[in-house]
Amino acid sequence: MSAAYEGATPGFLVWRLSMKWRVAVDRAVSPLGLTHAQYSVVATLYGMRRSGERPSQRRLADRTGLEALYVSKLARSLESAGLLERTRDPRDPRAVQLALTPRGVEVTGQAIELVQGLLRQLLEPFGGLDGPRTRAFMDDLTTLLDTPLTPSADSTGTHETEQS
Repeated sequence: MSAAYEGATPGFLVWRLSMKWRVAVDRAVSPLGLTHAQYSVVATLYGMRRSGERPSQRRLADRTGLEALYVSKLARSLESAGLLERTRDPRDPRAVQLALTPRGVEVTGQAIELVQGLLRQLLEPFGGLDGPRTRAFMDDLTTLLDTPLTPSADSTGTHETEQS
């Protein structure tokens, strides 16, 4: 372990890795006019599109882990940039469906290539994208993501917290 992180809590290390990744992706996709959050939306839409889906904003929010209101805001900005279109769902007039425009497909494809390069760099110490350590790491991350978190209340009714 690096001396800089000696004594760090697992929560702090998860937060630092998350921040390192967000900043790296922000820098990589910025020349394409995207932020990390926007990339998360268009890359997820790109994948869903390839499997024949045209998701609602709610479904996309569920898939990305972002708040529905934030996805709506991001979708509006991406629509203004000409990267996606928002249409009413014919089956549910309250729902908005999202789809990449042809320009959105092109830009997203470029962004995915950039981010895949970052991912290869990040996972090189684990033997690369297909290495056994990477697969084990992904299994561990999936286990943590699947673990429900609920705040615990102490006897006074306030929530206990641990510093990240």
